[in-house]
Amino acid sequence: MEHPVSRVLALLELLQDRPGLTGAELAARLDVDERTVRRYVARLAELGIPVRSERGRYGGYRLLPGYRLPPLMLSPDEAASVVLGLLSGRRSGLSVGERAADTALAKIQRVLPPPLRERITAVEQTLGLTTAPTAGPSPAAAALFTLAESVRRRRRVRLAYRDREDRPSEREFDPYGLVFHSGRWYTTGLDHRSGEPRTFRLDRIERVEAGGTGFEPPEGVDPVQLVVESLAGVPWRHRVEVELATTLAEARRRLPPAVGTLTELAEDRVLLRARAQSLEGAAIMLAGTGWPFTVREPAELRAEVRALAARLAAWGAEGTGATEAAEATEGGAAAASGKAAGSAEDTESAEDAEGRPPA
Repeated sequence: MEHPVSRVLALLELLQDRPGLTGAELAARLDVDERTVRRYVARLAELGIPVRSERGRYGGYRLLPGYRLPPLMLSPDEAASVVLGLLSGRRSGLSVGERAADTALAKIQRVLPPPLRERITAVEQTLGLTTAPTAGPSPAAAALFTLAESVRRRRRVRLAYRDREDRPSEREFDPYGLVFHSGRWYTTGLDHRSGEPRTFRLDRIERVEAGGTGFEPPEGVDPVQLVVESLAGVPWRHRVEVELATTLAEARRRLPPAVGTLTELAEDRVLLRARAQSLEGAAIMLAGTGWPFTVREPAELRAEVRALAARLAAWGAEGTGATEAAEATEGGAAAASGKAAGSAEDTESAEDAEGRPPA
């Protein structure tokens, strides 16, 4: 016979998983009568887990937020999903705090049943990821939550921010959204100090205070697009304009958004506007697309393209240089795009105290 405590915990799991179950439904699932269900509910209340009972056609039992957090009841698949999510978030940067993911992972593993804990530990110790770990600080949870709530409620906030030169500033800010890009958290919106849209890195926000002033974001605003355009507009050494012989849809699919902006010129012609720190990297990226292209500017990029073509021809004739030539293939295009525009960390660190690329 199952111990009553196990059934009380089973009731708690049912209430967490399916709020609103009636007494009859709970009794059937627990294989007890409704009177026993009411006794289990009273036992939960004694443990500081209040349960609300509602009468009527749509009534049932629901958990109420109490002074204590109810014990977390996870199935093996749910526990594995939580642990894998923490492992992935820790590596990709999709986490908050310096060690929050590590401590949360340790706490969950401690309360798992030994067989399941051993299986999950085996996955953790043997799992290999192709992406490089994200370096750098994570944002504070308080800043993330305050901004998220302000975005949802459309409320202005006050930011205390430090730029890459460690210069402090404070500003009133209307946040349009939160964006996670290339291992970094960003918020974008209207900066009342400059009167223009700005993008800020969350890990550089020292303090954020919610205000009571409301705002309306521009109709159709896309926070992701605003962040990508902001990063693509970082003023690297060279301004590049190239016509690509492809469709706009294919160009968007193949080229990372942070490389530059794309404008459709004709059904099979697209203009790429970008900034590049290395013209050699830009040439490799363009060659790697496999599309015919015409360089509008700068003239030095044409010279780099001709030099790359000569090197490839020489390597092909001699049967050497396979490693270098691979950069100019389709598989090397993404890596070369980072060389052309600078690394993600370099791009993000090019913001000034106003949260934008310096003029």
